[in-house]
Amino acid sequence: MLPALIVPIILALPAVFAAPDRVKRAGVPTVIITHPQATVVGKAGVLGVESFNGIPFAKPPTGQLRLKPPQPIQTPLGIVQATSPAKACPQFFFSTDNSDFPLSVIGELANIPLFQTISNAGEDCLTVSIQRPAGTEASTKLPVLVWIYGGGFELGSSAMYDGSSLISASMQLGMPIVFVAINYRVGGFGFMPGSEILKDNSANLGLLDQRLALQWVADNIESFGGDSSKVTIWGESAGSISVLDQMALYDGDHTYNGKPLFRGAIMNSGSIVPADRVDGVKGQAVYDTVVRSAGCSSASDTLACLRKLDYTTFLNAANSVPGILSYNSVALSYLPRPDGSALTDSPDVLIANGKYASVPFIIGDQEDEGTIFALFQANITTTEQIVDYLKELFFKDASRAQLQALVATYPDVTTDGSPFRTGIFNNWYPQYKRIAAILGDLTFTITRRAFLTFAHAAKPNVPFWSYLSSYDYGTPIVGTFHGSDILQVFDGILPNYASRSFHSYYLSFVYDLDPNSRSAGFMTWPQWADKQMLMQFFRDRGALLPDNFRQDTFEFIWNNVASFHI
Repeated sequence: MLPALIVPIILALPAVFAAPDRVKRAGVPTVIITHPQATVVGKAGVLGVESFNGIPFAKPPTGQLRLKPPQPIQTPLGIVQATSPAKACPQFFFSTDNSDFPLSVIGELANIPLFQTISNAGEDCLTVSIQRPAGTEASTKLPVLVWIYGGGFELGSSAMYDGSSLISASMQLGMPIVFVAINYRVGGFGFMPGSEILKDNSANLGLLDQRLALQWVADNIESFGGDSSKVTIWGESAGSISVLDQMALYDGDHTYNGKPLFRGAIMNSGSIVPADRVDGVKGQAVYDTVVRSAGCSSASDTLACLRKLDYTTFLNAANSVPGILSYNSVALSYLPRPDGSALTDSPDVLIANGKYASVPFIIGDQEDEGTIFALFQANITTTEQIVDYLKELFFKDASRAQLQALVATYPDVTTDGSPFRTGIFNNWYPQYKRIAAILGDLTFTITRRAFLTFAHAAKPNVPFWSYLSSYDYGTPIVGTFHGSDILQVFDGILPNYASRSFHSYYLSFVYDLDPNSRSAGFMTWPQWADKQMLMQFFRDRGALLPDNFRQDTFEFIWNNVASFHI
């Protein structure tokens, strides 16, 4: 006869082991994963979407793992309560004085992530968040869309992007998907440059975070009802640049356990960013500034000193260099730089040499990419001062004559100024529209054309499509500004032609690697290589646009690209 205390324990065992099933029946979605072992408890939300937030994919990059490549988790996690918003990685906080901005601009900018702040941040932040249609089972095997957020490689978080409306649209269109948003380290925590970093094999940590997250997806997404063989990566701004870098990482080797980590790519506003090496003059200046600010200059091992700092001291030191929402603008302190190992060369060189993953892709821009980045330079009043600005902060390897020739390709702000196609209007200060046009073209729009020209020459059989968004034409001062696609495409808050068509094209691509395959009712989107045509998106219609505007600027950059490394 069993002891009296043992009997109730045995009788309770079936209920204990059946807990996940009981939770499911109670309306709480639960998934069991194996890499690492864990029971992930999510939540049912609005629009028929289930969410699993903040699932760890790496060991906390704290203590001696600060400024180190991400480490996979090797031990079971037990029960993961994935019901609260995921913690953000440490942010590059900056105070932006908006008092000098035109009143018509402030309301627009408040709605995009780049101008928003995050309070829930910390170093233990390497997580993925997953959303799926309610009732999805492991056997469903839906295509997977992985989101990489933007933020100038200085800020951003998966918690800022709720995929519910996107998944709802996918269900309405008969193309349901599993949506994954990943966290990666930004700012000095994720993209610290310098020779010390290079010697420690700790460069481009944010890209390595992304890669490990993709490996986690390959290991576990089928437990959530996704198909690991049908993964598309998608990003905006720095996230878009990251997508390109994931294609080029390890000279284009995007396999894991013998299989591709992704089969397609979507890039909203960002592609190649020609860059000097991690240990170059620009990168070393950033590292040295951080070390001085941290009080580590006299240490025999400055990198070890940075790792020993308390969180707040290191955060403040990492943020002591100029940020993106400042006079320096897109002359970024932190960004992916060639390290000779993961990112073996400058992205423009890698693409030109065909050292990138041969996957179909979509890429495009907002018509007025540079406007919000030109809000901070009102003291620049002449074209020669623009040359000085570019020489001092952006392209120290370019000669003054080269920069003068570049600026000369924007002779008249009424025709070459951004917001484009607005004539004499919207020139907030004397050189605003010219600076906006130059920054937008150099960082996004014209470099996109260079990327496509390289790509078509290197891999003519890989299909790709390109676009220009003009759905916010007429917005005072900023036009169709950088980041406005978050509202229009990602969130789809305006049920207009632009939102509906983008969703249809993108989801068709996620399903079939062709934006036209299931986009009935919308015009055919030709491949760029056919006649170098863009799909131009307006609020109420689409149109085809030859990709030859500002061709003189393109040809100049094309012929001098080696001098324009950031």
